[in-house]
Amino acid sequence: MFFRIFAIKDEKTDYIMKQIALLLLCAALAVGIKAADYKQYYADLPTPVKAVEPVTIPNNVVSLADYGGVPDGVALNTEAFGKAIAELSKQGGGRLVVPQGVWLTGPIELKSNIEIRLDRNAIIYFSPDKRLYLSADSKAKRVSPCISATKCRNIAITGEGVIDGNGQQWRPVKRSKMSDVEWKQYVDMGGQVTEKGDLWYPWQLKNGYPDIAGDAKTQEGMRNDLVRFDQCENILLQGVTFQNSPRFHVHPCYSRNIIIDGITVRCPWNVQNGDGIDLSDCHQALIVRSTVDVGDDGLCMKSGSQKKGWDVWGCQDIVIQDNTVFHAHGGFVLGSETVGGIRDMVVRRNRFLGTDVGLRFKSGVGRGGRTERMFISDIVMADIKDEAISFQCDYVNRAAGNDGKDPVITDEMRRLSPQFQDIHIKNVVCRGCQTGIQAGGIKGLDCVKDIDISDCSIVYDKTAQSVDKTTAKLRLQRVVLTPSTR
Repeated sequence: MFFRIFAIKDEKTDYIMKQIALLLLCAALAVGIKAADYKQYYADLPTPVKAVEPVTIPNNVVSLADYGGVPDGVALNTEAFGKAIAELSKQGGGRLVVPQGVWLTGPIELKSNIEIRLDRNAIIYFSPDKRLYLSADSKAKRVSPCISATKCRNIAITGEGVIDGNGQQWRPVKRSKMSDVEWKQYVDMGGQVTEKGDLWYPWQLKNGYPDIAGDAKTQEGMRNDLVRFDQCENILLQGVTFQNSPRFHVHPCYSRNIIIDGITVRCPWNVQNGDGIDLSDCHQALIVRSTVDVGDDGLCMKSGSQKKGWDVWGCQDIVIQDNTVFHAHGGFVLGSETVGGIRDMVVRRNRFLGTDVGLRFKSGVGRGGRTERMFISDIVMADIKDEAISFQCDYVNRAAGNDGKDPVITDEMRRLSPQFQDIHIKNVVCRGCQTGIQAGGIKGLDCVKDIDISDCSIVYDKTAQSVDKTTAKLRLQRVVLTPSTR
């Protein structure tokens, strides 16, 4: 009996000590978050930009392990995440700590005033069972994102851990982008190879999990993002590594007051639609000190159709500074959808190493909108595969397996033509690219005009400029284009 009493005391003491440790950890982390001085990024801006405001999370703290979570990489923790978030929500919000371990799970839905905080040795790993992601909405064209939030306020994902979307279970891959060794690894998973042998789909895989559509191509079109927030306000993403998404990695949409600070986004270079950080129709955002190495666009701004009853449309009041992009189709990208317009944006002191294009402005008829008051400066680049700076107005988005036919353009689509204008680019240094500056508009439309490029040094391998002066009006001042001697 004597020993049993002490055993009980020890269990209680252990529990209390764990709770105290959690509280102390999260109190320290909270101080770190509040202490971040984001005002510094709004000093000496060339145009007024509305600054971001702090994201505040209540001080309640719970651990995923306290809700039945098992970090062995085998047990499914979807229910544990749901219970913990629901409990915090009842308390008015707080921090859900994800301790060390590999936490296999299905989709996670955040609620207002909730922060997921990952330990450095914590990995959230999303299950290959596609059935878990089927939406309750029978009209939904895509499955649920791995992590989602809709109409929420004050949400955060922070820490030093990793969130892995297990995207190879969803994505098609092109044979032309694979070595023999890589291609064999995919084929060994099972799947379906097209008759031409040019494309592999993750269909009827050997993992034993059933497919969720009637054919490979339909299922491919259902894949969704790793992180997608819709109509949310006050978002903080800080420190975490987001990797291997089924589609786009970090994708706030129609949202306001977004801070993305010091995250890492990564996937293989040949991943289909593997965008890094995409802001779609977002106002008041800050992207700083982050690293991107992905298979599609790196830092990308988009604006699609206006949603009835949604008060955010277009991209505006955005600062993008002190980031690094390794592989991507473009380091900084506008488009291809720019319908609602892109305005009041500052992109400065970023570096691009090994991207296909450095600064990429791409859109097309039916997808275009107007840019206003865009200032890009102090960009350094090396080993750019194609163009250092590119303006493209005939871009067509093609899914994997598309037949390649150009779309039929209607009068309504022509009214949504790109309007790249009022863009100011200066202090760009690029060592190594095929073409220094490329630009082309659409005949009869002012698609590319009032573009200032100044004080730049670009070392090119093949072509200094490829500019259609009848459709693209650029003003170059003190721009030095030097052929490479390698």
